[in-house]
Amino acid sequence: MLSHIIADFKIIFERDPAARNWLEVLLCYPGLQALILHRIAHWLYNLGLPVIPRLISHFARFLTGIEIHPGAKIGKGVFIDHGMGVVIGETAVVGDYCLIYQGVTLGGTGKEKGKRHPTLGENVVVGAGAKVLGNITIGNDVRIGAGSVVLKDVPSNCTVVGIPGRIVYRSGVRIDPLDHSNLPDSEAKIIRTLLDRIEQLEKEVSDLKQQLAANKTLTATVTEE
Repeated sequence: MLSHIIADFKIIFERDPAARNWLEVLLCYPGLQALILHRIAHWLYNLGLPVIPRLISHFARFLTGIEIHPGAKIGKGVFIDHGMGVVIGETAVVGDYCLIYQGVTLGGTGKEKGKRHPTLGENVVVGAGAKVLGNITIGNDVRIGAGSVVLKDVPSNCTVVGIPGRIVYRSGVRIDPLDHSNLPDSEAKIIRTLLDRIEQLEKEVSDLKQQLAANKTLTATVTEE
């Protein structure tokens, strides 16, 4: 548990340019505070201790605005940035070095029993306000755009955007996990494709009209002669 907390602490300096000194991070970063309290609650939860783990989780929610069920499994080096409104369900699994922004929900889709929350691989980035719902698996190095709703499995090395989430592959391109402005806009690409097709069809119709008019003129000339 201690090694995970140390990894959580160190990753903040790598991913947040606003992190200036260790005391500020310890006192003013709710994501780190929520993770520390969760790791204590999760340890007690695994021991089978009743009530106390949930009380710790409830206190962490009151203190940080981040709700993590004691049963959730969270890897090392996870960074919850800002964090207000983050909800992580009981059977959720978060891999090492994931980056989670405010308003994210790793939740279920109903009252299923057993595994009912998502599993995130390593180095996953979940943008602000995104919802990842159900017993689904998100592969390694996946980026989920802000506001997206993901309901199906996502392979590794993909980008997901939209409602419902659509997969956009970025093969061979290494992407900065903080570079949210570089997310592809799949809807814009589809609209651009449709507009190009319409322009092509309009040109073909115009050419056919010109050809038809030329044929009529030629026919009229031949008739007069």
